[in-house]
Amino acid sequence: MTATPGILQLLAFAAEPGGGNPAGVVLDATALDDARMQRIATDLGHPETAFVVGREGRRVSVRYFSPGAEVPFCGHATIATAVALADAEGTGPFVFDTPAGAIEVDTRVDHGRTVAGFRSVEPSVGELEPAVADRLIALLGLTRADLDERMPLAQAFAGNLHPVVAVAARERFDAFAFHPASVRELMDERGWKGTVIVVHVDGELADGLVVEARNLFPVGEITEDPATGSAAASLGAYLRERVGLPAPFAFTVRQGRHIGRPSVIEVEVPASGGIQVSGTAVPLER
Repeated sequence: MTATPGILQLLAFAAEPGGGNPAGVVLDATALDDARMQRIATDLGHPETAFVVGREGRRVSVRYFSPGAEVPFCGHATIATAVALADAEGTGPFVFDTPAGAIEVDTRVDHGRTVAGFRSVEPSVGELEPAVADRLIALLGLTRADLDERMPLAQAFAGNLHPVVAVAARERFDAFAFHPASVRELMDERGWKGTVIVVHVDGELADGLVVEARNLFPVGEITEDPATGSAAASLGAYLRERVGLPAPFAFTVRQGRHIGRPSVIEVEVPASGGIQVSGTAVPLER
C-alpha cells in the first residue's frame, strides 16, 4: 500500500535493522468511523494499527485494529504510538485509554533513541481445559512429551488472552509447524484475541532469564507475529502466578527469528499488579 498522509508506519522492538514488528499509527483519528479504521488496517496489512480517537493533554484514547478485526489491546502498537507521540510532543508520561482499560505509558530518550514502556492492566492466569490443551498441542504437531514440565500449560491475560505452551527441546521449538486456518478457528472459538504463545527457555527459570518466543497470529497474510508486547506482559504474569518465580524479577523475550524479523522485548515483573514492557520503535523504511 502506498503511504497515506496522516498514517505513520513504525517497527517496534527491532533487535537489528530489518527486525521488529510493523505497526500503523494514526495520531488523529477523530474523524474516522469504525469502517474507515478497519479499512486502513486491512490495507496496511500490519499485525495491528493504532488509532488515537480522542485526547485530553497527555491522556489519549486509543483503539487497535488487526487486518481482520478490532482487538482490545496491542503492545507493539502501543510502543509505536508512544514513541510517535513523544517524538512529536516531548518525552514523559502518557495514559492510554484502551478497550482493555487504562494503560500507563512512559517515554524517555536513551542513547539517542526514544524508548517507551507500558504497564499492563491487572493480569490474570487460568487453566486450559484438558480437551482444549490437547487440541492446541496437536494442532502444533506436538505431544505432551514435548512440553517443558517446569512451565505447565495455561492461559494468561494482560490486555489480551493468550494460551502459553512451553516446549522443552530447542529442536522441537524451532521445527514445529501448524496449519494457520485451523489454529485461527480454535483461537476464535476460545476468544484468544491476541496470539498463541509458544516458548522455549534454556537454563534456569530465574531473574534475568531469556525466553525464546514464537507468537502465532494467523490473520490475512500473517502467520507469526515478530514481536508481541501484550504476550510478553501475559508471559510475565504467567511466570509470576503459574510458575512461581519470586517477584520482582526481569526477563528478556527474543522473538521473530523464525520469520526473519529478530526482535527484543524487555519485561519487568513487580510483586503484584501490572507488568512493565519496554522497547523502541523506528520508522519503517519502504
